[in-house]
Amino acid sequence: MARGVDVRRARVVSEPLSSYIRYEYELTGGHNVKAGEEVRRLPRRQASGLALPGNDFWLFDGTAVLFNHFAGDGTMTGEELVTDQTVVSLCCTAFAAVWERAIPHEEYRPT
Repeated sequence: MARGVDVRRARVVSEPLSSYIRYEYELTGGHNVKAGEEVRRLPRRQASGLALPGNDFWLFDGTAVLFNHFAGDGTMTGEELVTDQTVVSLCCTAFAAVWERAIPHEEYRPT
């Protein structure tokens, strides 16, 4: 990106995609990718051999992780910023494993 910042997003998705996730997929190409973000998707059935954190998260420069917490119905219940390097390292490793297997947005064909 213009500031020299890489923004990469990896999504583990259940297939067939729900209506909302399909909507999100359609927006991604027109907004996120055009803005310079790299986006990949990994079908959930291909993630079984990976050790993944139990919550959605954002990594920041390998120094912090922001966990997003959700209720069973999908509503967000809070966030948790963690700088403990053991947890951050776990999330970095998990992200790298997903990224390696995931399909680039331009090549992913939703089912």
